[in-house]
Amino acid sequence: MKAFRLALIAYLLMPTLHGQGKVSVLFQSDAQWYLEDKVLDPTGEFYPDEEFLGQGHALITYQSGNFTAGLRYENYQNVMLGFPTGYRGEGIAYRYAQWQQGDWNFTVGNYYEQFGSGLIFRSYEERGLGLDNAMDGVRLIGDLGNGLQIKAVMGRQRLYFATGEGVLRGVDLGWDLTQPFPKLSDKGVFASIGASFVSKFQRGYDPILNLPNNVGAWAIRGDVSKGLWDWSSEYAYKINDPSYDNGYIYRPGQALVSTLTFAKKGFGLLLSGKRIDNMSFRSDRNAQQFDLFVNFLPSSTTPHLYALPSLYPYATQINGEQGGQVEVSYQLPRGSKLGGKYGTLFVFNASIAQSIDKQVLDDGSMAQAGSMGYQSDWLKAGEIPYFQDINASWSKKYSRSYKTMLTFYDLRYNKTVLIDGVGDAVILDSPNMDSVIHVQAVVWENQFRLANKQTLRSEIQLALADGYRGDMAMGLLEWTISSNWTLAAQDIYNYGHPTPSRRLHYPIVSVIHFNGPTRFQIGYGRQQQGVFCVGGVCRVVPPSNGLSISITSSL
Repeated sequence: MKAFRLALIAYLLMPTLHGQGKVSVLFQSDAQWYLEDKVLDPTGEFYPDEEFLGQGHALITYQSGNFTAGLRYENYQNVMLGFPTGYRGEGIAYRYAQWQQGDWNFTVGNYYEQFGSGLIFRSYEERGLGLDNAMDGVRLIGDLGNGLQIKAVMGRQRLYFATGEGVLRGVDLGWDLTQPFPKLSDKGVFASIGASFVSKFQRGYDPILNLPNNVGAWAIRGDVSKGLWDWSSEYAYKINDPSYDNGYIYRPGQALVSTLTFAKKGFGLLLSGKRIDNMSFRSDRNAQQFDLFVNFLPSSTTPHLYALPSLYPYATQINGEQGGQVEVSYQLPRGSKLGGKYGTLFVFNASIAQSIDKQVLDDGSMAQAGSMGYQSDWLKAGEIPYFQDINASWSKKYSRSYKTMLTFYDLRYNKTVLIDGVGDAVILDSPNMDSVIHVQAVVWENQFRLANKQTLRSEIQLALADGYRGDMAMGLLEWTISSNWTLAAQDIYNYGHPTPSRRLHYPIVSVIHFNGPTRFQIGYGRQQQGVFCVGGVCRVVPPSNGLSISITSSL
């Protein structure tokens, strides 16, 4: 109740503060009433003891001149299924004060920050996953002139309503080269470089292993663009860091991410590649799930928004992966014979992720705790396929009131790795256990503009799989009645599931209402078991049946 009183006091003080500065509030609440479903969950394994579960937060921010302060009250009574169970109870989970003094910015309390692309440090929140590794400490950002910027951080990471054991210290330098060298921009060249260092301190107590108290990681990066081209790359290195994730081996970690893009009117090209080797980095070596990640390892695959393809998401393999992506988009010109009056857009995307090369050590061991783990050749590909995605879409607007899009997918999904969580060493020792599912899917989307500014959107989806979930079909209809009201209904039918008793319908109906800055949504239906991912980070979603409510508002 103490945390609730603090939030109430802050709210009551708002009129006073408002007279001196600007106050803003962001509120969100989500809840679900779970209904028992013997068909979906025959044994009741996933049915919660508490039928109504919910969570919510309110972020209050005050700004006056160069000073900003805020706090976020969070309440989990109790957390909905699929979210980390560490979120339990209530409290002030985020509070900070920040001020600007000339070219320097100071923050005390909680903050989010990122060095480069995040390979060695990214403090961020992804509320849909239940991930929040906010820093609690101090941060300094300064402009040193001539395009040189410095960031320095120190503190501990959030762990639900507490902080983790490890202490983090880091510094990042970024240099915009066009400021000290203006001739670059005169020639149409824009370039920047950067370097980062992060250190973790955590005392090591182990009767067998000699665990390092300090673990350091560094990274360098660069970005250059000229005309229609842009190329960015970052390389990171981490010293030996035995942890739960890597089986307590002493092998150093490395990562390389590189992206090349080209864009002009009507045409776009993206090429990216990456290699990750033993780059799990947490402020607590024994942490699991989403807890206390120091860094962020981006996915090189495209996240899918449509329901059936998104049932096969890719989760970044923190202990090692290599892969790449290519995307080509081309728009036929408006008024051309094939482009039609409004033009036609084609997009082709292909991505692949697989294991890195892993060979036994000279003593014949592999991935044993206390050892160097394995040997690896950077120029040699691994043997285990993780994921492959080839998709192509065609979209065309035929008139002011009708447009359509057709997308085809061909997926290769390694269930053994991505769902069952089996490690490379086990699969290499028993190759026949590796289960790669082949999925072919098609999605046809249509959108119609109706009278009185109404719209009607439909989706027809089909996914054919040779195992795991089997064949599925889906239909969706979404009717936007006005700027205030939207109705939607969908049904997924898993008609080809290998187990006949699981050939079920998963219907969902929902109503969305907007009233100024307030959004209210209520829905009812079945949710099938699966994996929900954002940016290569995933959580498991259990099956459920019930009524869900979501409210967001701001002032």
